[in-house]
Amino acid sequence: MSLVLTDVQRLAHLAQLELTEVEASQTLDKLNGIFALVEQMRAVDTNGIAPLNHPIAAIQNTLSLRLREDVVSEVNRREDYQRVAPATQDGLYLVPKVIE
Repeated sequence: MSLVLTDVQRLAHLAQLELTEVEASQTLDKLNGIFALVEQMRAVDTNGIAPLNHPIAAIQNTLSLRLREDVVSEVNRREDYQRVAPATQDGLYLVPKVIE
């Protein structure tokens, strides 16, 4: 898949961006480069390869991804912070409605 200059101009219009001809041409080259990379990646045969939840584990299985224990280190001060708030309810801050 590749784009043409009119595609980039249409996308810029939809995104409400003003692009000069030079910027549109540069963007076209970059987007086509991304699409070429995606096509190259899709061509790789991945049958029989299990997906990884952390790709770094494939090359460094001794690496610990967690750098520290996940323990609470601060005290709960919600009531102290909410005491000075203009309005709260059920532990949440109440704010004025700004969107109908």
